[in-house]
Amino acid sequence: MLHKLLQRMSIPVLLSVTVNTMAQDRNHIRLTDKQSIPRVIAAMTVEEKVSIVTGMGLHIEGLPPGILPPGNPADDAVPEKVPGASGRTHAIPRLGIPSLTFTDGPAGIRISPVRHHDTTHTYYATAFPVATLLASSWDTALVTQVGKAMGREALEYGIDVLLAPGMNIQRNPLGGRNFEYYSEDPVLSGLVAAAMVRGVQSAGVGVSVKHFAANNQEFNRMQMNTHVSERALREIYLRNFQLAIKTAKPWTVMSSYNFINGTYASEYPGLLKSVLRDEWKYNGIVMTDWYGGKDPVKQLLAYNNLLMPGYAAQSDALLAAVKQGTVPMKVLDENVAGILQLILQSPTFRKYAYTDKPDLAASAAIARRAGAESMVLLKNENALPVGAPGKIALFGVTSYRIIAGGTGSGGVFKAYVTDLDKAMLQGGFVLDAGLQTEYSKYITNQLAEQPKSHSLFGTPPAIPELQLDTETIGRLAKYMDAAVITLGRNAGEGSDRKVADDFNLRKDEIALLESISRAFHAQNKKVIVVLNIDGVIETASWRDMADAILLAWQPGQEGGSCMVDVLNGNVNPSGKLAATFPLNYTDVPSADNFPGKEIPGADNSGANPLMGKPSEITYTEDIYVGYRYYTTKNISVAYPFGHGLSYTTFSYSQLRLSSPVYVAPVKVSITVGNSGKKAGKEVVQLYVQSPAIKAGRPAKELKAFAKTKLLQPGEKDNLQFGITAMDLAWFDESRSAWIVSPGIYTLQLSASATDVRQTATLRVDKEMIVEKVKPVLAAK
Repeated sequence: MLHKLLQRMSIPVLLSVTVNTMAQDRNHIRLTDKQSIPRVIAAMTVEEKVSIVTGMGLHIEGLPPGILPPGNPADDAVPEKVPGASGRTHAIPRLGIPSLTFTDGPAGIRISPVRHHDTTHTYYATAFPVATLLASSWDTALVTQVGKAMGREALEYGIDVLLAPGMNIQRNPLGGRNFEYYSEDPVLSGLVAAAMVRGVQSAGVGVSVKHFAANNQEFNRMQMNTHVSERALREIYLRNFQLAIKTAKPWTVMSSYNFINGTYASEYPGLLKSVLRDEWKYNGIVMTDWYGGKDPVKQLLAYNNLLMPGYAAQSDALLAAVKQGTVPMKVLDENVAGILQLILQSPTFRKYAYTDKPDLAASAAIARRAGAESMVLLKNENALPVGAPGKIALFGVTSYRIIAGGTGSGGVFKAYVTDLDKAMLQGGFVLDAGLQTEYSKYITNQLAEQPKSHSLFGTPPAIPELQLDTETIGRLAKYMDAAVITLGRNAGEGSDRKVADDFNLRKDEIALLESISRAFHAQNKKVIVVLNIDGVIETASWRDMADAILLAWQPGQEGGSCMVDVLNGNVNPSGKLAATFPLNYTDVPSADNFPGKEIPGADNSGANPLMGKPSEITYTEDIYVGYRYYTTKNISVAYPFGHGLSYTTFSYSQLRLSSPVYVAPVKVSITVGNSGKKAGKEVVQLYVQSPAIKAGRPAKELKAFAKTKLLQPGEKDNLQFGITAMDLAWFDESRSAWIVSPGIYTLQLSASATDVRQTATLRVDKEMIVEKVKPVLAAK
C-alpha cells in the first residue's frame, strides 16, 4: 500500500485527507515537502504517473538514426538543461514537479564542453583519478574530499544526480570498465565507495551507485546471463553494495544490464525489493541502467522505480498495463512516491542558483593530491626518488601523451592534461630536447593516420612505441642520469580487454624496454618504468629490466604532475594494490570462463544492435575471487593484493584485542612506527583467517583497514579497528543465514595479503546465527 511505503520513507500519512479534499482544485496542489507527496500523487493523472517513472530520452549528437529507441516527440522538443548530460526526468509544472538532470561521473562530471548557443564560454569539468587509483589510496578521508569536489562541480553545473560511483567487483583483470571500479575485494570497494558517496552528497547532489549487481564484464552485457551461487552473490558481489548503502545512504541505486540466474537484474524483485529494501532497509530509488532490461511492467513490479533514459514504447506499455490492471495502481503510486522523494532532495527543487562556473582550480589541486597519494610503488632498487635537476631520458609514447582516464561513460571532457614531459620540466628536471621533438613529431603523425571512430563507446587504438636506433639510445645512456619509460593502456565501456597485446606487453614495448635497459644498465644508470594503465597487466616477464616500477593507473588531468610528485620524492608513495597482479593470465581464477559465451541457437530476432547477443557466464570460482583464490591455493603472484612500497620503512607493534573470546564487538589496536628516514604513511590491513568448515572458507579475508597520519621518522601512530559478528560470518545457503562457526580465528595485521606483521587469535565458543534471510537469490 502507498501509506506503508510512505511510512518506510518516513513520510507521515495524512489520514485526515478526505475524498473531498482530494477532489479540490488540483491547481492548488503542489509538491512542497514530504507531507505533500500523498496529495500530489492523488492529484496526478495516470498518464502523469507513468511519465514520472520513465525518463525523457537520450540525445547524442551525431549518432545515426535508428540506433536508439524512439522517444516521445514532445520530449525531444524540450531543450536540454545541461547539454551532454545523460538523461532527465519529466516535469509536471502544474504540481510543482521539476525535471531532474542526471549525468555520468565515475571520474568527473561528463557534460559537453561547448554549447551551440554560447560560443564564448567552455564548460569543462575536472578529470579526477580513476576509481581503481583512488581505492589504491586506502584512504577514505581523501576519497571523501575528492567526492566533495565532484559534488561541488555537479552542483554548479546544474546536475541533480551523478551516475557514480561504479563499484562492481574486478572479477577478472580483462574487464573493460575495471578502471571505473574500485577493487577485487568487497570490503575495500564498499568502504571506499561509501566515502565517495558521502563526499558527493555532502554538496547536496545525489549519486547512483552502480551497477547492481554481478555486472563484471562488458561482453554482450545487455543479454548476459550471470550464473552465480547465492553465497558468492552475498559474500562478494553484493557485500560491497551493502556496505556502501548502509553506511552512506546513496540517493539512488542503478540496476545492472545483465540477468542474474535467469532474471534481468532490473526485473528481479528478490534483488530489488527483498534484499535491497526489506533486508538492507534502503529507502532511496532504483533506476535502470540506460535501456536496461526488457519488460517495463516487470521492472515496475520489481520496484525498479525509474526507467532510464526512457522511451515512448515503455510509456505506452506501462499505460496499457495500468489500465488493464497488470500494474496495480498502488504499485505505480509507490514507485512514483520514491521519485518524488528524490525530487524533494534535489538542487533543482531547492532552486539552487547554479553558476556554470565551478572552481576548477581547486578541484585540480585535489585531483593532483589524490593522484600522487594513491600511486603504488611496485618495485624500487635504489632508483627512486630521483631529485631535480637530474637529467632524465624520457621514453614511451605515454610519457608525452598521458592517458588521464578511460573512455565511454567513464570519460570526462577536461580543459587540459598535464603530460609527464611538461611536468618534469616544470619540476626542474632536464630532458633531452631532441628526444622530445622526435616523440612530438612521431605522435602527431601517428594520430593523423588513425581512422576517425564512429563507435558510441570506442577506445582509440594504441600508438606503437617509437623504436629509436641503438646509437641514439647509447648516446642518451652516456650523458643522462636515468631513463624513465612510461607504458600506457586504455579501455572503456562496451568491450573487454584482450590477453595478447594488452594484458601482455606488445612486441614493440618489449623491444623498447630491452634496448633501453641494456644501454642504461651498461652505463650503471637506473631504468624506471611508469605504468599509466587502466587495468592489471603482466609484469613478471619484464620487471627485471626495470630498477623501479611506479603504478600510476590513470591519474586524471594532473597525471604528469602527480607522477613527478612521487618520482622526485615530494610525495612519499603510500598507495597499496586494490587488485592482485598475477604471474600469468592463466593463473586468474576466472581465466577459463571470461568473458562468457554466446548461447547457440538463442533467438535474437528483432533485438536492437546495441543489445548484443544472448550469452551466459558461470562464476565457477564462486567465492574465490582475487587474493582469496591465490592465498587459498598457494599460487604465487607477481604483486599481491595490498602490496605497495615506500621511501621509508614501518614497524608494527603492541597488537591488542579487547578480549581473546568474541564479545561484540572486539576492539583491535596496533601501533605503527616510522622506522626509516623519510616522512610517510602506512596502510594497515586486517585479514581474518577462519576455522575450517565443511563448506570451505578462503585462507584469509580483508575485514578492515586504516591509514596512518603522515609519520615523521621515529614517530608512531595507534590504529584501532572493530570486529563484529558479521565480519566473522559466512553465508550458509542451506539455512539461508549468515553463520559464525565456532573455533579459533586468526587476526592478521598486514602490509599486504602476503606480508603479515602481527597476529592474534580470537576464540568463538559456539555457533552464532547473525541474520536469517529469505532464499530469494538462490541459483536456479
